[in-house]
Amino acid sequence: MSSSQQRGKSARSQERRSELIAIGRKLFADRSYDALSMDDIAQQAGVAKGLIYYYFASKRGYYLAIVEDSVIELVSLASGGAELPRTARVQRTVEAYLSFAQQNEAAYRTIITGGVGFDTEVQAIRDAVRTGLVATVAEGAYGRQDIPHIARLALLGWLSSVEWLTLEWLECQELRLEIPRDLLVRMLRHTLNTIEEFAPECPAPPPDHDWRPFTGLAEPWEPKRDLPPA
Repeated sequence: MSSSQQRGKSARSQERRSELIAIGRKLFADRSYDALSMDDIAQQAGVAKGLIYYYFASKRGYYLAIVEDSVIELVSLASGGAELPRTARVQRTVEAYLSFAQQNEAAYRTIITGGVGFDTEVQAIRDAVRTGLVATVAEGAYGRQDIPHIARLALLGWLSSVEWLTLEWLECQELRLEIPRDLLVRMLRHTLNTIEEFAPECPAPPPDHDWRPFTGLAEPWEPKRDLPPA
């Protein structure tokens, strides 16, 4: 087989693998790992079970590939908007994060809660997500990713709040996305101010007048209440 034929075969193989991952993301969108057997997956995907084993070796391997694909999308979405001003990039990161969680709820829950029991490989994927998102926020806030350890600890603390607030919001999405987004942005504002106190070499971005336009909250937010019928 010539090198061009090998490349063509490799490209087709990668495309087929990607197709199976896309199918898997849909299948696991609203079902747990234990709820789907390999026979179920093959039947609903319309492929031979052996094809899935060929590309992923096992159900767990298939599931982990789906989670990794979701992670790549999450980090890519959150790190977009490099052309925006720093403070706008921070908002863009938070909004993209929440949008992903809302549109990919099952994958998001797997990433954050660990998926199949306490799975060290899923935990490693989660750690990679955290590292990528902290780097994105640092780049947006400071224009660089090489920040002191104390600053990284503070951002990880904020990110933990993001994760669990998002899970609670997904449980009952009575609030439109803009509300948790603006809440998290303001929480980050306070975190960055605190970081500056401990690490003056990491000054917080400009004061609130530069943050207010993109938080969308000119006045303190109050929940919208439906009035009873007259």
